[in-house]
This record gives sequence, structure tokens and C-alpha cells, in this order.
Amino acid sequence: MISIQDKVAACLVRAGSTFREDQKEAYRRAIADEGNEHACWVMRQVLDNALVAEERRSPLCDDTGIPHLFLEVGKNRIVTGELLEQIKEGVAMGLRQLPGRPMAIKGDDDARIDQSGGLNEDSGALAPSPILIKAVDEEVIRLTILMLGGGPAIRGITQRVFHKHSVDVVVDEIVSRAIPAVSQLGCSPCTLAVGIGRSQFEATSLMMEAMVYGDFNKQTAFEKRITEKVNESNTGPLGLGGKHSVLATFAKVGPQRASGVRIVALRPCCCFEPRRASVEL
Repeated sequence: MISIQDKVAACLVRAGSTFREDQKEAYRRAIADEGNEHACWVMRQVLDNALVAEERRSPLCDDTGIPHLFLEVGKNRIVTGELLEQIKEGVAMGLRQLPGRPMAIKGDDDARIDQSGGLNEDSGALAPSPILIKAVDEEVIRLTILMLGGGPAIRGITQRVFHKHSVDVVVDEIVSRAIPAVSQLGCSPCTLAVGIGRSQFEATSLMMEAMVYGDFNKQTAFEKRITEKVNESNTGPLGLGGKHSVLATFAKVGPQRASGVRIVALRPCCCFEPRRASVEL
């Protein structure tokens, strides 16, 4: 019987080394549709790199990412402290197997902030993010691992938007922030992840949920509007111009409050993200 730790480790390696089929299809569609020769070349290189990484089970990118964990739990299933510890152990195993880039900073609070403690050479010492837990109708305990890189985190934005009782205002504000974020990221084409909630925590959690459930082959009208408007910027892959600055938008709108403000979290996921895989435990 395969242990929980082994299942989690294999899931992490798959997340960090493999494009999903919808992701591959999105690149192939964009390449076939793109008239800019330089943009096509960039997207072919990204896809070719992904196919080699999948074959060799090697990292998609030198920035192997921070593990972000999303746990779906059926109403009759039980999550124990022991299970959470097994997941943590499996993440460490997976980081060593991938292998993940050593990124854990040693030391106390000050030393971790200024990096004076130095790097831990053990890839497995990299702590995952806190686990987000969602109740689902299925009778499962399913873990999704997202390997999230530093570049998109640097260009990500969480800010208030005064909606003025108009979805158009919110869309236009997201687009106005996404265009410079995409152009400054560099490693594009991007996938935009958007969460809209009542607080910074909720908006960011919804943004992560959007990445967990996002499908390049299924885009809502809201998501398509954002993608199309950002692509009008003609930034293109690596900023070389073209129609495909963004391959898709993954958005999740949560509960809202009676207020003139919406809190929007935006992540311009790099050309390899969302690096994602799931496993039932």
C-alpha cells in the first residue's frame, strides 16, 4: 500500500515537472494563432521545455517554487493532525526528489528577513504555505499542490477597487493593473489568477482557488473579457509583441459585502504556471 507521504511526494514532483493537457493545448492554440514570429519562437521553446521536463521528471524552471497546499474534504471524511503531519513529510520528500531549489532561510525572525542566517542546503527544509481547506460534496480527501514562483509574487497585487456598481469598472481596473504586471514579469505568456473577496485574506484565498480549478479549455465570459483586454496591449511573450501576452484568466468571485469596495488579488502567473497536480489521500 502506498503511504500518504509517498502519494504527496509524487504529486509534488508531478506539479513541478509537468504541464497538464489543457495547458499544452493552450500553447498549441496560441502558437497556431500567433502571427509574430518571435512570439511563436518563445512559446515553442516553453512547450518544448515542458515536454522534456515531463519526460525526465525534472523541474520546469530553475525557480522550482514554494509549495502551496489546497485540501478538499468530503463531509464524512476526517482530517487529523496526523494526516497534516504526513502531508508535511510528503512535501519535504517531494522537494528532495524533484529536486527543489534550496530556498529555506535559517535563523530567527530578523535573520530570515535579512537573510543573514544563510540558506539551508536541504531542499526539503522549505516550508509549504499554510493549508487551505475546502468542504466539497464528493466523499474524498484530495490534495492539490501548487508550486508558485517568486517572479509572479513580486508582480502580484492585492488592492481595493471602488466598483461604482459596475462590473465593467472592476474589469477595467483589473486590466489596468495586469498590463504593467505582465510586461514587467518577463517570463510570459502569462496566465492571470484573480480572486475577488471581502478582505485581503479572502481575496488571496479565492485567487489560489482559481488556480486550483482553472481550466485553459473552459473560460467564463468574465475571464475572457480580462484576457482579451490585456492581450490588446500587444506586449506578447517576453515582451516581444504579439497577440498572446496572456493565455487565459482564472478568476474566482467570492461572497461580497454591501460596500463600495471590492478587494481584488491578482497574480500574473509565469509561462510555466499554474504548476499544479492533485492526489486523493
